[in-house]
Amino acid sequence: MSYQVPSYQAKLVGVFGCPVAENPTIVMQEAAFRALGLHWRYLNIEVRAEQLADAMRGLRAFNMAGINLTIPHKVTVLPYLDGLSAEAALIGAVNTVVREGERLIGHNTDGKGFVRSVQEDAGIHPSGQRVVFLGAGGAARAMAVEMALAGAASITIVNRTADRGQPLVDLLRRQTPAQAEFALWDGPFVVPAETDILVNATSIGLFPRVEDAPAVALDSIRPGLLVCDVIPNPPKTAFLAAAAARGARTLDGLGMLVNQGAIAFRLWTGRDAPLAVMRQALEEVFSA
Repeated sequence: MSYQVPSYQAKLVGVFGCPVAENPTIVMQEAAFRALGLHWRYLNIEVRAEQLADAMRGLRAFNMAGINLTIPHKVTVLPYLDGLSAEAALIGAVNTVVREGERLIGHNTDGKGFVRSVQEDAGIHPSGQRVVFLGAGGAARAMAVEMALAGAASITIVNRTADRGQPLVDLLRRQTPAQAEFALWDGPFVVPAETDILVNATSIGLFPRVEDAPAVALDSIRPGLLVCDVIPNPPKTAFLAAAAARGARTLDGLGMLVNQGAIAFRLWTGRDAPLAVMRQALEEVFSA
């Protein structure tokens, strides 16, 4: 009688970043693996900026199925990859790497996760929407590009300096069909009356500074406006609470976090992610 020896080797994915100890992605990805009975593990791996080259060689040597990337590696990883998705090339940053044979391909799931959350959680299709983004960092760049590609009519980038905001506007004008403009954020921002979606794409309000909120003239937030926050911890930020008090609809950052993670999950495993399981796992962590 032959005996089939079971395999104890797990497929490995994870995240490279610094700092990374409190990155919550591990919670939802591990919960998703358990829910589908997959012998996969997600690792939080602290990698300093000067260690990235070695870390990428290690990823190849360990035959990892892929990796997420967070601060400070989303742009500096590009030279260590064998290819980019069209969207990642346009955005100029990568948050997810997928092994395809011996090749490492970079993707950016942040913007797609936001678009999916707007569509599925808020029930709004980006087509024809007039969107204002507060901030011009990596998150804003990914979300603005994907919203423009999904059909947003206009995108306004609001930032305290033009040297970051204007290049994003120029990119949107060159590479997408959306109208784009820059607005200087030099005081409480007055939301234009024609705005359909307002997005806080900054880290203002992130734990532990939960009382902070972006400088927005609250009397310019009208009932029915969709106000979004990319911050997942806490999900109900001070900014969203203030917007809700003005009668606005609100969309928290958990949806974006779960959806971008679900896209990465599909890229790695080839399986549809259990979205409800992933969201519940995060909600339990953030409510603890």
